[in-house]
Amino acid sequence: MKTKWILLTAAAAFGLGGMASAANPFRDVPAESWAYQAVADLSDQGIVEGYPDGTFRGQTSITRYEMAQITARLMAKEDQYSAEQRAAIDRLAAEYAEELDTLGVRVTNLEKQVGTISWSGDSRMRYKESTAGEGTWDGRVRITAQAAVNDRTTVTGRFTSGNVNFKKDSGGDVKMDRMNVRHDFGGAAVVLGRYELDMGTQATWLEGSAFDGAEAVFALGKDASLKAGFGRFKDAAPDDPAGTFDEAEAFYAQAKADFHAVRLGVDYFRTSDFTEDGLRRSANVLGGNLTVPIGEFRLFGDYYRDTEAPGDPQIWAAGFGWGAVNRKKPGTFGIDVAYYEVEKGLYHQYMTGLDIDDTIFLQDGHFWLATGDVTLMPNLMLHGEWAFAYEPEGSASRDLSDAWELSLVYKF
Repeated sequence: MKTKWILLTAAAAFGLGGMASAANPFRDVPAESWAYQAVADLSDQGIVEGYPDGTFRGQTSITRYEMAQITARLMAKEDQYSAEQRAAIDRLAAEYAEELDTLGVRVTNLEKQVGTISWSGDSRMRYKESTAGEGTWDGRVRITAQAAVNDRTTVTGRFTSGNVNFKKDSGGDVKMDRMNVRHDFGGAAVVLGRYELDMGTQATWLEGSAFDGAEAVFALGKDASLKAGFGRFKDAAPDDPAGTFDEAEAFYAQAKADFHAVRLGVDYFRTSDFTEDGLRRSANVLGGNLTVPIGEFRLFGDYYRDTEAPGDPQIWAAGFGWGAVNRKKPGTFGIDVAYYEVEKGLYHQYMTGLDIDDTIFLQDGHFWLATGDVTLMPNLMLHGEWAFAYEPEGSASRDLSDAWELSLVYKF
């Protein structure tokens, strides 16, 4: 094992030198020594400790246990260091994992230290043309903060600027649109607050919607899970100022399984009574989704039906995709094309994760939808959506033009 002078290298690497106020902590390291300042700084910050007799004994070999103690102290201050320095700490943690475990430090949970807050986000610049042929140019910024309360509890919040309309100089009010707490209990977890609820595959009818309530999650082995929750669809609202769908109480359950050759999901939700289009009714939706991966290709489909809505409306979609975008690798891309058959009454406004105008989901009709992404530079992607060839059916009274959008998405 190397001598304790290796700590001087650590002091330089972690930028701990240069604290003129540090007092001389060890009588065997004189002030005129080349090592004095680094050793004093390390002691002042609590990274190293001497012996009871007040000596540092820099020429003696440092034991693995002593090095593990130093690594644990570095881990406790990890949020103060740069990404490069944190990577070095992680390498030390991996090397001394056994000794750290003896000290009660869980190396696999470095990200879950008490007081640690991680930040991430995205920014979007978008041109969007609606089904009415109206074009808008807007932008948005979202920032997510995630804090570890302890090794089982995580708090997450997301701030969003809203859409800033550059043509009309409107929008952009900052608000917190996600706020939730997650408690893990081994193979189960509970989520409380406002979180996202997705149903279906690819860019389908219910995705990225905010749900206010409580959710229980159960892991059924490595490849299956079960969820159940109760609350309200906060983002969703009927295309009706007097509508109250977003105020209705809702129960939902989801089951997912990955059989490798095929991925299967089953979704269900039921709501209390609400008002829509002047009618008082409830919703009772059951359906499923299927994805079949074939190398770089995939086939997918959805089917959902509301047995409580007038006319027993349903939505189904079938499509194929190719490739997958990797935001770290320029040139990677993914594209999906699907055919949709929609009956009015099952979908409620703002329930898709699509960037395009969602009016086509509120009508009786069918259409094609293409979505795609390509990485232009690391963390910079071009995203596009195009709903085309719409044809009305049944009660639909008007034809809708193509809806499309292009956006630059920045991840950070």
